[in-house]
Amino acid sequence: MRLDIVIKLAVALAMLAAGATGLAAPVDAATKAPGGFETKAKHAILMDADADLVFFEKEPDALVPPASMSKLMTLAVVFRELKAGRIKLEDQFKVTEHAWRTGGAPSGSSAMFAPLNSMVSVADLIQGVAVQSGNDACIILAEGISGSEDAFAKEMNKYAKEIGLTKSHFVNSTGLPADGHVMTARELAFLANFLIKSYPEYYHYFGEKEFNFGKWRFTNRNPLLFEDLGVDGLKTGYIDEAGYGLVASAKRGDQRVILVVNGLESKKDREEEPRRLLEWGFKSFKPYRLFDQGEKVSDALVWGGTRHYVPLVGNSNIDIILPFNTSGQVTAQIVYDGPIKAPIRKGDQVAKLRVTAADTKATNDIPLYAGEDVGQSNFAMRGLDSLFVLAFGWML
Repeated sequence: MRLDIVIKLAVALAMLAAGATGLAAPVDAATKAPGGFETKAKHAILMDADADLVFFEKEPDALVPPASMSKLMTLAVVFRELKAGRIKLEDQFKVTEHAWRTGGAPSGSSAMFAPLNSMVSVADLIQGVAVQSGNDACIILAEGISGSEDAFAKEMNKYAKEIGLTKSHFVNSTGLPADGHVMTARELAFLANFLIKSYPEYYHYFGEKEFNFGKWRFTNRNPLLFEDLGVDGLKTGYIDEAGYGLVASAKRGDQRVILVVNGLESKKDREEEPRRLLEWGFKSFKPYRLFDQGEKVSDALVWGGTRHYVPLVGNSNIDIILPFNTSGQVTAQIVYDGPIKAPIRKGDQVAKLRVTAADTKATNDIPLYAGEDVGQSNFAMRGLDSLFVLAFGWML
């Protein structure tokens, strides 16, 4: 059965109520952004990366052409292959005629201008994608990994579903216009967060401001990298069908936010609107510390264990995000499917801490983990536990 156990965080919540000087919470579809904030973008989402909380959204679930922003999925597959050891950064891939004509110099689209029939390293190709948005670089990587761009697109779709992109669909590796090549702003934000957390060893490519290749020197197309905003990635995009778009991530102190905008009318708008959204987000929403790493939050009930309870902790510091102008009044619950069946290993995710702001109804869901091992009890004790569940609904 589902147990929603209300807990009292007396010290932490009292401190919050007394000192809420700028805390942040998610703004969901039913919650208006503080101050009536709005944007020119047709589609937008701004979220806290670590808390997975949405601050602002506008038509974030509409399927639209993502243009070059879908190159993030291309690189997700490349990074997966690198991490698995199936390719190496120093591997050399051939520039085929298809890659050269479709995405290279003859195409008239963004390219790293890799010469026909030359060999280019995976490292250079990744920079060609992340910095220059080279369509030729994407196709060369796709063919080098999967044999053909069509086969690579199938890998993109397969991997996208595995990581939770249920709406997105990819037809090519480049984001060039194609029927059925679509993503949502929300899934672009999810993908950006996935790249940051799953492939930190490769994330630096998105923040490189320049890339030299042959006689060419390319400057990163993301204008926000050159401003004092804390932005360190990720990708721009533009096609006529979709307008101008951007996926950006910025970090200030311990707080990282992710922004996606699409459907803007000009490069100028693509620079100004994200800047405005990021500044607003950092000023309007702030994190607040509830528990330090390893500090016990509460206990969860256990069935069939050598103990009836397991302590719950975070796997890092536990922060919540609340609006700057919040009253600081929150409620907290421990939520889990329970009782939790033994054996339980220390570090198993077994519950979540749900903190809800009283005035905005914004909710923070924070994973909680077993703080200790709990072994399995003997048959007789498990039978007794079952009787308790049947008789009392596990009221220990």
